[in-house]
Amino acid sequence: MSDRLETTAVVIAITGSALMAGLWFFCSVALMPALSHRPAPQAIAAMQEINAVILNPAFGLAFGGTALLSLGLTVLTFFRLDRPAAGLLLAAAIVILVGTFVVTMAFNVPLNEQLAAVDSGSAAGAEVWDRYLSRWTAWNHVRLVSSTASVVLFASYLIRR
Repeated sequence: MSDRLETTAVVIAITGSALMAGLWFFCSVALMPALSHRPAPQAIAAMQEINAVILNPAFGLAFGGTALLSLGLTVLTFFRLDRPAAGLLLAAAIVILVGTFVVTMAFNVPLNEQLAAVDSGSAAGAEVWDRYLSRWTAWNHVRLVSSTASVVLFASYLIRR
């Protein structure tokens, strides 16, 4: 891969990581705290709608595209570990891939699916919401820290290479 193509890929990865960090930041500091102050039926209905609406091309490109690009950078970097600051690039790609994509698919999506399956006005829904709120938010904090760290690592790589 040429230096220009690599730089472009890393800048795109920084952009995707920053977009994800911004989304997770909003969820951690505004959305979930606001929903926690609403009655369970309202909070459940709102989160069910958010989880449906977010599955759109813009989110897919930022979330999935960043993960695919990071996977490609991970593989490429394994063959170029002798290059200056390659460890930073490898760390950035792995952190965003595992800390955002894997965490989302392994933890947040199953929680979203559990929430989607409940009647927002039911007692069972309220029980699911109580567990959902704390667990989903905790895993979202992991995504926030991971995506923010990857921005710093990708940028550090560009500065130090």
